[in-house]
Amino acid sequence: MQSNQSERIKYLVETLNEAAKAYYAEDREIMSNFEYDKLYDELVALEEETGIVLSNSPTVTVGYEAVEELPKERHESPMLSLGKTKSREELRDWLQGQEGLLSWKLDGLTVVLTYQGGKLVKAVTRGNGEIGEVITNNARTFKNLPVSISFRGELVLRGEAVISYSDFEKINAQIEDVDAKYKNPRNLCSGSVRQLNNEITARRNVKLYAFTLVSAEGVDFENSREKQFLFLKEQGFDVVDYIKVNQENILEAVEEFEHRISDYDIPSDGLVLTYEDIAYGQSLGRTAKFPRHSIAFKWADEIRETTLMDIEWSASRTGLINPVAIFEPVELEGTTVSRASVHNVSIVRSLRLGIGDRITVYKANMIIPQIAENLTGSDTLEIPKVCPVCGGATQIRQINDVQSLYCTNEDCAAKKIKAYTLFVSRDALNIDGLSEATLEKFIDQGFIHEYADLYHLDRYEEVITQMEGFGVKSYQNLIQSVDTSRKTTLPRIIYGLGIANIGVANAKMLCRHFDYDLERMKQADVEELSAIEGVGEVIAAAFVEYMHREENLIKIDNLMKELEVEIPQIDVSAQTLTGKVFVITGSLEHYSSRNELKEIIEQKGGKVTGSVTSKTDCLINNDIASTSSKNKKAKELNIPIITEEQFRSEYLGIRE
Repeated sequence: MQSNQSERIKYLVETLNEAAKAYYAEDREIMSNFEYDKLYDELVALEEETGIVLSNSPTVTVGYEAVEELPKERHESPMLSLGKTKSREELRDWLQGQEGLLSWKLDGLTVVLTYQGGKLVKAVTRGNGEIGEVITNNARTFKNLPVSISFRGELVLRGEAVISYSDFEKINAQIEDVDAKYKNPRNLCSGSVRQLNNEITARRNVKLYAFTLVSAEGVDFENSREKQFLFLKEQGFDVVDYIKVNQENILEAVEEFEHRISDYDIPSDGLVLTYEDIAYGQSLGRTAKFPRHSIAFKWADEIRETTLMDIEWSASRTGLINPVAIFEPVELEGTTVSRASVHNVSIVRSLRLGIGDRITVYKANMIIPQIAENLTGSDTLEIPKVCPVCGGATQIRQINDVQSLYCTNEDCAAKKIKAYTLFVSRDALNIDGLSEATLEKFIDQGFIHEYADLYHLDRYEEVITQMEGFGVKSYQNLIQSVDTSRKTTLPRIIYGLGIANIGVANAKMLCRHFDYDLERMKQADVEELSAIEGVGEVIAAAFVEYMHREENLIKIDNLMKELEVEIPQIDVSAQTLTGKVFVITGSLEHYSSRNELKEIIEQKGGKVTGSVTSKTDCLINNDIASTSSKNKKAKELNIPIITEEQFRSEYLGIRE
């Protein structure tokens, strides 16, 4: 029996250390927080029962070694992690009649800051608790961190560097490669804080929230932890939100934090309770790993048992195929959930999943649905050999120690995420709030299979509002934007379909030619289209090929049922610029943008192109004397260069 327990201890130590290395040193996750906590608690119990504690046990060591790229420095005193509990009653009893401060436990990167003579002189990451990385130059770029304070003595404090959910969403939206996107704000923050080039850190909008004052030379805080916090606020630091508690009101305070967490923009994975009486807390000493003056409270996951109904495999733009568990709906943290991401093949296999298995589910940090355990463990789920979107062959690829499923078909429709990005862009349906990153999430979740599905996102309100970077307000703004886009024009639709070589100008030209009749456009042949000036055989062939595919026509028909298309009433007498070709460059005075002037020209039958050619009638540029490439080209071709005022006077008949 002891031998079996010893082997189990060795396995748990190795597994937990591997997970800690991935999390702390490599900015990636190979297991959920739920699974880590479960294995950690099992290890603690086994060590207490057997008396066996290995030298590299995570119950003895703290964190993982710092990476080599940044200078290292040993902390003056070890930065210990905190003991933890998920029991609210245990948290209350821990106070032992004392007062305490209850605050957020932020999920970022811990940093120790030293000020001397009122200036920030050093910033060091927590590292492994003994040795951290020097990131002083990076810390100076933190958005809310004072680099100069009024206090002139030596001041040492600890704080959590974090990136908010909203900033995380914005930064990820700028990354086109889905495999390069950050998994969560904590990973992004860790990578940002530890950059060698602090210009990159500065662009990431990192903020720091102080949670401990280590020392302030010569200041008497009258034995009060709260007075330390107030002092830090006076020096200009943002301090973690906290509530002063005792045994009578602590449960109410925990509940207050719980109500706030769903809308809290800063990543948090629990609460911290610290004795208000500094001397009392210090008198309790410490264990090998934990100080006794504070304790961490982790939300007790509300777990529900349900039945796994299906695994939906959703392909993304890069070919990565993500498994999503579909299960019988259950109530979790006040909402109904029926699906949860399983992330990759490695996790599918570790959970030994099979359709019909009894599973337990929870919400990570009370927000994101996850599978906790598989009670059946049938391990009968087959990994798809073909892509669910295109039917192409799939391949399991291993990157580091994580196996994931990929579609090998380069023409897979799921890889064309940019098609949806184009469809919602400003010149197409103009749907705000649907970045490429957000679209990819929605596609991965199975919300979007064709354009019409964008107009039914309200079916997934509960799931969307729980996603990272989304809340009730952002969801409402998105749905409002979707509804606003229902009223649109045919040129926007044609351009938004992403037909090869059909740009904004060509879409408008085609619509005008066919009198904004979509049915006529569907039935047009190459000969008719090629005869339109400015179209040509290549564009005509691409348009006809698109309109001859039955699946495309079905998607168009489904889309049109969702839209209210405005048909312009064309005043032939107002088409005063028919046949004229213009190029616009430089800044404008009478129009908010070049696009506004372009719209006016096109409404009057004219055409606006991006470059000067022999077919250009005139170049509009308020800086006629400019030596820009467009001006030079116009002069070479003897194309007139006119100001905005001249254009308005000569072509629009506006004289001021």
